[in-house]
Amino acid sequence: MKLKNFKSLIVVCSIIILFGCSNDDNNNSNLIAFQGEIDWMKTFGGSDEESARSVIETSDGGYAVFGFTKSTDGDITDKTVNVNDYWLLKLDAEGNLQWNKTIGGSGDDQGQEVIQTQDNGFLITGYSMSSDGDASNNEGFHDNWFVKLDSSGNIEWEKSYGFAGHDHSYSVIQTQDGGYFSAGFLDITASGGEGGLSKHGVGEFWGQKLNANGELEWRNFFGGSNNDRSYSVLQANDGGFVLLGATESTDFDITNNNGSYDFWVVKINAEGELVWQKAFGGSGIDIAYEAAHSDNNSYVIVGQTISSDGDITDNHGDSDFWVIKINDSGNVLWKKSFGGPQFDVARSIDVTNDGGFVIAGASKSNSGDLDNNYGDNDFWVIKIDNSGNLTWQKNFGGDAFDFAYDIIETSRGELVVVGESNSTNLEGAPNKGLLDLLAIKIK
Repeated sequence: MKLKNFKSLIVVCSIIILFGCSNDDNNNSNLIAFQGEIDWMKTFGGSDEESARSVIETSDGGYAVFGFTKSTDGDITDKTVNVNDYWLLKLDAEGNLQWNKTIGGSGDDQGQEVIQTQDNGFLITGYSMSSDGDASNNEGFHDNWFVKLDSSGNIEWEKSYGFAGHDHSYSVIQTQDGGYFSAGFLDITASGGEGGLSKHGVGEFWGQKLNANGELEWRNFFGGSNNDRSYSVLQANDGGFVLLGATESTDFDITNNNGSYDFWVVKINAEGELVWQKAFGGSGIDIAYEAAHSDNNSYVIVGQTISSDGDITDNHGDSDFWVIKINDSGNVLWKKSFGGPQFDVARSIDVTNDGGFVIAGASKSNSGDLDNNYGDNDFWVIKIDNSGNLTWQKNFGGDAFDFAYDIIETSRGELVVVGESNSTNLEGAPNKGLLDLLAIKIK
């Protein structure tokens, strides 16, 4: 990363301040407030491959970063086999590594999300092929795997749920009753109708309600005869849940597919019964990855679109960030596309303290809504207001592949974004192997 770009932006902002600007010019005032200056940038990993998929601010003011690692050297000191394990890192407020733990067995274990629990421990989720080491059971291929840790990363309990095929958990929340709810997908063709599951098609949205000890209270699935995958979940104000992801089905639970894959949003009640479902998109591939709560019980959903028809009216190129806001009945309040002529995909969203949103993902574009590109994919961060208007944007990266998967605004109003990188020219963040975990804190 060339810091002179940030210094140039600071100079420009200083000139604007020197010569004055109108308080009514919302875009200028936001640009002055945001200078894109990196506070710190850190790579973590070993000689093989690592990726961060989730970051949270912890109760002590530091951060927990979660994903998976294949390395057995470098920052990874507690494993000996080159296979993916869950990987949890605890950082202080300055990004210094306090401790890290690998959790897994001899199979492929890929961590997807971490939350801090009410007792200041952690719950981590993802999918696992292991039935040894830290994992006690596997029903075949990948299973949903939940691991409860104390505040120091020690395992308190672990639970695995799945069938004979690929079953993935991508998102988990702690529910109002102290239990947990997970969203992911179920390989329904491999379930064989077990547990009262009837067959729809290839894959289904799969919601699982667990109690505080990780025991299954109920589960339900939703979808059609093709591939349907849920990547995120929110708890609704009425105690129900909103699951989102993508569907390519046109039957059973899906009533308004627009073509190929659509954003698909499913609202269920607290008992797991379907309340409503809506598909949004065009004739191309449109995939929703995450959502955030907004005002008046509404939701802002982010992902990618390659469509230029149907619900998408302002496509910029190959693939765009696509952002939609819906109310609690699933009706669209607004929709926006952001990007350039190349591949741009949004993976994460967080509410900001001014009621707007910060969104992160990856971009290969160097024009349109972007000013430049450092090489291949860059981390791309944008800020929008509550009406979906772009207030600022900034890309971060090096000469190779940099891909952001999660972003948060901290209690101090700063941003932390995490993902993966194999760039070799990130200033102050040396490349350690084939693919590193990359974390950036933005002032």
